[in-house]
Amino acid sequence: MSYSKEDILRIAKEENVRFIRLQFTDLLGTIKNVEIPVSQLPKALDNKMMFDGSSIEGYVRIEESDMYLFPDLDTWVIFPWVTEDRVARLICDVYMPDGTPFEGDPRYILKRALKEAEEMGYTSMNVGPEPEFFLFKTDEKGNPTTELNDQGGYFDLAPTDLGENCRREIVLTLEEMGFEIEASHHEVAPGQHEIDFKYANALKAADQIQTFKLVVKTLARSHGLHATFMAKPLFGVNGSGMHCNQSLFKGSENIFCDENDKLGLSAEARYYMAGIMKHARAFAAITNPTVNSYKRLVPGYEAPCYVAWSSSNRSPMIRIPASRGLSTRVEVRNPDPAANPYLALAVMLKAGLDGIKKEIPLVDPIDRNIYVMSEEERVEEGIPSLPSDLKEALNELLRSEIICEALGDHALTHFYELKEIEWDMYRTQVHAWERDQYMSLY
Repeated sequence: MSYSKEDILRIAKEENVRFIRLQFTDLLGTIKNVEIPVSQLPKALDNKMMFDGSSIEGYVRIEESDMYLFPDLDTWVIFPWVTEDRVARLICDVYMPDGTPFEGDPRYILKRALKEAEEMGYTSMNVGPEPEFFLFKTDEKGNPTTELNDQGGYFDLAPTDLGENCRREIVLTLEEMGFEIEASHHEVAPGQHEIDFKYANALKAADQIQTFKLVVKTLARSHGLHATFMAKPLFGVNGSGMHCNQSLFKGSENIFCDENDKLGLSAEARYYMAGIMKHARAFAAITNPTVNSYKRLVPGYEAPCYVAWSSSNRSPMIRIPASRGLSTRVEVRNPDPAANPYLALAVMLKAGLDGIKKEIPLVDPIDRNIYVMSEEERVEEGIPSLPSDLKEALNELLRSEIICEALGDHALTHFYELKEIEWDMYRTQVHAWERDQYMSLY
């Protein structure tokens, strides 16, 4: 829905809203907020609310800390789970004191990429995300354990799927907040779940991913559970992905569709895919941003580790779902839900646009199961691998002018520094596996 300032002030009064959370996202994808009493709502709607940007990961130094929050009025929503002293939220863009957008704001980075697409004639990038998550039991103090709440599998239902009631409440709450839910089900691994919501323009889709994560975590806790969007919380089972279905539109026309093509794909769709594949190794640090992300990208667990495409095969990185016409889309399967959705969509869009601009030719599809191919067969077919760890991904990121340009100097510098620290902490830590493997042996 679209709201005016007057609409929001009226609804806040009618619904007895007492507090408003002004939300924004840091560079690592974590939701932050400044909570204000409703008496300060007119000031917030006039873009006059300040906060200390030096306290946020990847933002600014202490000597330049003052920043402003500009609410996006169309993101107004009242949290359904708070019945007394009701709380609403507005997602905000971050601005500098001189009135210019903050270049390190992930939402601005996505807007900048969308502006480039618009200048090329594409009025909308539509995205249908599929974020997966695990539910774990909590201990007596409310802290997460590694004990799963069920042993269900793909499409199982109660009593095997013990997360069904929690998942159902999440769906009902999301619908109350304006989501159009298309499906929800138990995923392949025990304790793993997926809730799919309808596609939207890229900015709204990224906002919805952040809202989705907040709702899932909040309601899981009310059921005595801990929800995690960590890519691979358990060894030996499938990890959690966030497949991103993407298409470009000119007005109401899906420009990825060509009914005269054998696969129903336009030349622009093929160029877009070629761009995604060309830059996949470079943007992996953004779409798969943690040390743990690369524990998911291994053969045998339905996660793509190879840069290829197919119209049916699910082992490549890109799949073309069967629907055509307005639903023709490219499904990029390597992102995981730990990714900052604004940055992930920005770099994938930038990669796809580069493919269209340069008319990069698309390689032939791979319709065989890549997991069972030998390394020699993959080399012969020209199938590269995604990075095997975060350090390799960071090195690939720095080599790509296109992906670095998508992020901008500020975000690139700070993201790289934060991830280098993460890698060094992981690299120098002594893990339980090492003690189990070597303590007695040596």
